[in-house]
Amino acid sequence: MKADFLKYQAQTTPHPLAMEVSHAKGSYIYDTSGKAYLDFVAGVSATSVGHGHPNVLKALREQSEKYLHVMVYGEYAQSPAVQLTRLLAELLPAPLEQTYLVNSGTEAIDGAMKLARRVTGRQEIISANQAYHGNTFGALSLMNYEERVAPFRPLVGGIRHIDYNSFEHLEQITSQTAGVVLETIQGGAGFIQPVEGWLSAVKKRCEEVDALLILDEIQPGFGRTGTFFGFENYNVLPDIVVMGKGMGGGMPIGAFTASTAHMQLLSNNPKLGHITTFGGHPVIAAAALATVQTILDEKLMEQALEKEKLMRSLLIHPLIEEVRGKGLMLAAMTPSAEITSQAILQAQDEGLILFWLLFESRAIRITPPLTISNEEIEKGCRTLIQVLDKIASKLS
Repeated sequence: MKADFLKYQAQTTPHPLAMEVSHAKGSYIYDTSGKAYLDFVAGVSATSVGHGHPNVLKALREQSEKYLHVMVYGEYAQSPAVQLTRLLAELLPAPLEQTYLVNSGTEAIDGAMKLARRVTGRQEIISANQAYHGNTFGALSLMNYEERVAPFRPLVGGIRHIDYNSFEHLEQITSQTAGVVLETIQGGAGFIQPVEGWLSAVKKRCEEVDALLILDEIQPGFGRTGTFFGFENYNVLPDIVVMGKGMGGGMPIGAFTASTAHMQLLSNNPKLGHITTFGGHPVIAAAALATVQTILDEKLMEQALEKEKLMRSLLIHPLIEEVRGKGLMLAAMTPSAEITSQAILQAQDEGLILFWLLFESRAIRITPPLTISNEEIEKGCRTLIQVLDKIASKLS
């Protein structure tokens, strides 16, 4: 399988990990030799309720037996999508009420950018330095990491960048700005949280110039940071909230939510202002509905903060300079990219899955399923510390 994987499946890096997966259950992934790997990554924050949660599997089975795809998005009323969007409206503060369901977080970012331009009639979009919002052309255009964007120019125009957490740069948001797109917690940059008062100041500046604040909750959302959406931690209300990853319990989905007044502008002048064939797919929406309900019923948000405390108490080592992030969106920072890569690769050999971040090469990603047990946390952290001990002994 590995040979065919490398020969026939387009690759994202020259050296993929290429684990041959047999099955996955709960907090573990199993390879074709039967070896178990404790998953501290959750498909990059996507399998929020673990692998094969019975509630999600039940929803998938039941909906698949009723109907699959029946019509392009937005024409027919289909129960899973209707129930999901209604529940999201109940969980979000007013006036965030109408949700557009799409296929991924990056597609949702593109939709949010279009909506900001449609609402304001302006072109300029502002994002942050070291931002990562996805890889479609719209989302990619929000990135200013030249190594990654240079081969694909020209990008979508009208994009400018400010420093994340810079109060001084807020004056660059002007009456020419349609929207400001920010990650609630910067992911690829190293799980950087907003400093106290900064997101509120961004929103205030947006209100002063009638621009829209778009918050990317693709990673922090759905209970990972101890609140249902990450922005609830920072006393701010976005005009558009973008979702993805952990929303689907392991199934591909994204969404963006705004006020009814704003969202309805995509339905006229022109009609079909945003359109997708498979967005809101009934089977995927059913899985997402089951995922959200499971997060609520099992009180996984509250548990995320307690599990963070446990993680932090265990991740103490001379080669861990700090642990960034919130809840179960954590990054252990080592002194160098080389140490981080050694730790991730050696941990996999020891049956623990860790991963990298996009820009911050010193970060070890720790984003396990929200359902991970305390015993599994202790086991995984013990493995990482043992790996770091071996690395440290070679350095001394």
